Amino acid sequence: MRRELGGMTVGRPPEPILHADLDAFYASVEQLKDPSLAGKPVVVGGTGPRGVVSTASYEARRHGVHSAMPVVRARRLCPDAAFISPDFDSYCAFSNRLREILLSFTPLVEPISLDEAFLDVGGAVMLFGEPVGIAGTIRTRVREELGLACSIGVAPNKFVAKVASDEAKPDGLLVVHAGELEAFLDPLPVGRLWGAGEKTVEVLSRLSVGTVGEMRATPEMVLARLLGDGQASWLLDLARGRDERSVVPYEPPKSVSHEETFERDIDDEAELLRELLALSHKVGARLRRNGYRARTVTLKVRLASFATLTRAKTLPAATDVASDIYSAARGLFGALPGTKRRVRLLGVAATGLVPAGEGQLALLQQGKWGDVERAVDRIDERFGKDSAMPAALLDRTERTSPNAPKRRFL
Repeated sequence: MRRELGGMTVGRPPEPILHADLDAFYASVEQLKDPSLAGKPVVVGGTGPRGVVSTASYEARRHGVHSAMPVVRARRLCPDAAFISPDFDSYCAFSNRLREILLSFTPLVEPISLDEAFLDVGGAVMLFGEPVGIAGTIRTRVREELGLACSIGVAPNKFVAKVASDEAKPDGLLVVHAGELEAFLDPLPVGRLWGAGEKTVEVLSRLSVGTVGEMRATPEMVLARLLGDGQASWLLDLARGRDERSVVPYEPPKSVSHEETFERDIDDEAELLRELLALSHKVGARLRRNGYRARTVTLKVRLASFATLTRAKTLPAATDVASDIYSAARGLFGALPGTKRRVRLLGVAATGLVPAGEGQLALLQQGKWGDVERAVDRIDERFGKDSAMPAALLDRTERTSPNAPKRRFL
């Protein structure tokens, strides 16, 4: 309920939900890191022949490049683009700074990914003004403090706010008022509804349902026969602009993982074990950086046939030490069926996370390897990523990054 107080309207506003989304996030960060790339096409993703585009700058998108596209095709469409491997450490740093800005307005912030989040600012209007004003201030601060463009949708609920921010791109702000929901949604393709995937869109096209408005006008009984009761009811609610889900504040991660798709299939066991060691060190470093330990290690192996094998092991005690993670992953790998495997992808995941401060005895149990790896963390922080590493990974680093500076091991 809204009420007048001292000449100002207070209470929960009808459009309290914001969806903030950084535009072309990975590519924009790369342009900030290297100012010579400003205004030029940039493609971020795997740079090998099997690589996939993670994101592309708007300059590259004008040539038809888009996320999830094979990098080989992106090179044909935009040969003059800068093709860059992802730098997730940088992206996480910018993401954390974005979250700090959002949390300065409300504790009700729900991150969706590194570059987007929902906010419920219904309780913040007495401090910061109406939601549209808060959205404008956020965009200004993101521009001034991060150097990035941020598009924001303001709406009565999460679904409409997300669609509004998409419509506002690039670098825009769009408010959808409570009385404008149907007028805003009706012209949009039905595929914009959450849960309307390719197969659902194909089924609906047989009914000549191509827009949200046509979906809304279709009797629920007809939709239920084609889609099932649950999906029909859900999609119709969205088509009417209804979404009762609340903004869920930040929750601790459930897992930390790294995986790599190789430029060529690997069948040499020694090489595969080096890749497992490298992945284990990445997972361990992220666990320590984020303040967690893991109780379970999961191995993912995708063969040349595209068959995917997963195995998991629960550890005697939670750990953030890469040598423990590698030991478990190596044991799982050795127990896989068959002796000669051509591997396309390897992944290591740590799950069952607990805060690092939980159980002081864990620090004693980790022994010398925990001390060594924390020393490596401090070296990397001071001198740059991969300034120190296990000697076993030296030839791997030079093979995967031939232009990287040579390193000394004392």
